[in-house]
Amino acid sequence: MNQYRLLVVTPVYEDLEASSLLFKELAIQFQNEVYVVAVDDGSLMHPLKVSIMKNAGIDGTILKLRRNVGHQRAIAIGLSYLTEYIQPHHHVVVMDSDGEDLPSSIPELLRQLNADEVDVVVAQRKSRVESFSFRGFYFFYKLLFNVMTGRRISFGNFMALKVPAVQRLVAMQELSTHVASAVLASKLRTSFCPLDRGPRYAGHSKMNFVSLALHGFKAIMVFTQDVLVRVGIACAFIACLTLVGAVLAVLLKLMGFSTPGWFSITLGILFLMLLQTGAVALMTLMLTGIMRDTVNPALHSYSEFVEQIFETSKEE
Repeated sequence: MNQYRLLVVTPVYEDLEASSLLFKELAIQFQNEVYVVAVDDGSLMHPLKVSIMKNAGIDGTILKLRRNVGHQRAIAIGLSYLTEYIQPHHHVVVMDSDGEDLPSSIPELLRQLNADEVDVVVAQRKSRVESFSFRGFYFFYKLLFNVMTGRRISFGNFMALKVPAVQRLVAMQELSTHVASAVLASKLRTSFCPLDRGPRYAGHSKMNFVSLALHGFKAIMVFTQDVLVRVGIACAFIACLTLVGAVLAVLLKLMGFSTPGWFSITLGILFLMLLQTGAVALMTLMLTGIMRDTVNPALHSYSEFVEQIFETSKEE
């Protein structure tokens, strides 16, 4: 890979037509400067073939995985594979293979990446070719992520990285859970590049509502400790309000302002709320301690997931 300036990592799952169009676009856009690492995420009906890259006129490697692991882990496997070969002069781009991440936008990402104070440049969408329901769900997802983690997320997989940034991310176990959240958790110096989102080249998305919801929850899972602490603080706040309410109920009872039965019902409800928030706060503190004391396990080698590696060259 030393002769190439740009290395592209893209996951492919049962999307042969769209990925072949992406390879052709990359070949036209960057000619002899690009090398593609395509991660075939366990495709059975339409597995990725070397002939697709050859016909597109592009050099690359196909990592055929033993099973479907999801596009986030597939990206992590592709980046892990690259770390064995990347050199300081390389720039790495992560993008989806369906055409929604436009190859024509890569030069803008690379332009911002040239700044010394930037480690990674992420695509921040200016416009989306999506349904109203998807946009509504995406807005709710970003709001929930902000409330639960205290961070803002407004980007996905499309990004350009310097070599040290790739090496740092690969050392993080969070990368295989959610790529964008791993970038946030890595403390890398991140630049945001407003870009339009393109339409799919062909076919339909393999992500349904359940898959999208799971993808969103995985983004929050990366910041488990932060979420647990915030839940504990919220429980403590609710418990304090419950105690204040109980004191006010007692004062109103003593002053004779309560109606028959009101005091016992109110105090009973407040007591149940106190017990529930206390139980949740206790479990939260226990989980936080477990998370803090647990040593992160070593990352599995990418080779454990790879069944075969195919390489192609335009010189063949």
